[in-house]
Amino acid sequence: MNFDAYARTGVDLVNAHLDDLDDLRALIPDENAWMRDEVADRDLAVFRRAQKRLRDVFEYGTSGRDAQAVAELNALLEAFPVQPRISGHDSSDWHMHVTSRGASVSAEYLAGAAWGLSVWLCEYGSARFGVCADERCGNVYLDTSSNCCRRFCSERCATRSHVAAHRARKRAAEQPTLTPVP
Repeated sequence: MNFDAYARTGVDLVNAHLDDLDDLRALIPDENAWMRDEVADRDLAVFRRAQKRLRDVFEYGTSGRDAQAVAELNALLEAFPVQPRISGHDSSDWHMHVTSRGASVSAEYLAGAAWGLSVWLCEYGSARFGVCADERCGNVYLDTSSNCCRRFCSERCATRSHVAAHRARKRAAEQPTLTPVP
């Protein structure tokens, strides 16, 4: 099983806009295209609630609140239990799924996301859960840097933030300093 891929589904969910079923369908990756056909209105509400809870996990991890991150992931694992099964079409295509076929789209997707993020936390620690430092963004990410120093979700956000800070310093340096008159 590719636990990193399951963890990234959690990241994708937290960063997604879920205004309607089309947004939810756009979240589902091509390898799970069958889910797009089966997703229903009830799934959208479940995804939105889980999205908020997963964001909390990232915020707990970012702020060093490991126990809260673990508690929330354990609660999600209980709500969306993993029921592994082997799936495939022939002997060269066997792979694992995390829930029984017949589970709702939300149960299948969210069991994988919660399982993947739980494995990630156990493997790397909750400090590897990040929230973008660009205040205009707010996306979450998994820190894969060698020394746990990542602060932004993407190069774009890092560049935008650094350019804004540079411009602010430049403006501050150009401000005339007022000297008080005795």
